[in-house]
Amino acid sequence: MPELPEVETIKNDLKQKILNKKIKRVDLRTKKIVKSPVKDFVLDLERNKFADIERRGKLLIFSVKTRQRLVSTTKYLLIHLRMTGQLIYQKGKEITAGGHSDGSRDRFETCPCDLPDKHTHIIFYFNDNSQLFFNDLRRFGVAKIVDEKELEKILDNFGAEPLDKKFSLKIFRDLIKNKKENAKSFLLNQKYVAGIGNIYADEILFKASILPSRKIDSLKDKEIKKIYQAIKSVLKKAVKYRGTTFYSYLDARGRRGNFTKFLKVYKREGKRCLRCKKGIIQKAKIAGRGTRYCDKCQK
Repeated sequence: MPELPEVETIKNDLKQKILNKKIKRVDLRTKKIVKSPVKDFVLDLERNKFADIERRGKLLIFSVKTRQRLVSTTKYLLIHLRMTGQLIYQKGKEITAGGHSDGSRDRFETCPCDLPDKHTHIIFYFNDNSQLFFNDLRRFGVAKIVDEKELEKILDNFGAEPLDKKFSLKIFRDLIKNKKENAKSFLLNQKYVAGIGNIYADEILFKASILPSRKIDSLKDKEIKKIYQAIKSVLKKAVKYRGTTFYSYLDARGRRGNFTKFLKVYKREGKRCLRCKKGIIQKAKIAGRGTRYCDKCQK
């Protein structure tokens, strides 16, 4: 599943491609993907434009400028790619893809691609003859149209945005206060800090030298500070390098993320620790997820 750095990359690149283009037509091929009334979904998008794209956690938020009875208003298309969702922009031979491919690692390196395909569930046709495809191999992805009130209600369920300048050490300390779960579970909980998934939780805790199984209420103040600093530094670096290449993840220009070369524990089980050189990277199930850590230098 794309995590915060991958979704941020998709957002930034698609903003260069689809903003302020009139949506000529919407072809809804799989109704299961859409979690709002199908008729309204199409009507709210056709003949309108995407004015902006934002991200909250792992959620993409497309602002849609609509006109109904000569009254202009804003609605929001929410897209969550989940496990295998993918957004593909195509204009002629130009392909911009973000998310997961259908399993073919070279799919976007041998374009023009044969689109739409059997995994295409929504197609947005723009007035310049370009298209945006929402593909999803396992159909876990979600698309939904909401108004501002509904959006606010949904965003209330999200925790702190870790790359926001307002996300301070004080706020992080307040979030941790009185929590009883382990460190891995805490980082994965989107109601505390939004956007961190399995890959980056492991990397953050390794950088902070904290065992994923450590109980939050056992952490000392300096350890809390280390986790906070690791959240900031790991995610910022991952965004800089356009995310992690994991299975078939591709960024929004069809390029693979470059953060893989900076991974210290993820997918390194059985190998010697790159930091202490003494420990062997272990893998255990913690917080219901496969978790990697060094058995020597994480405490």
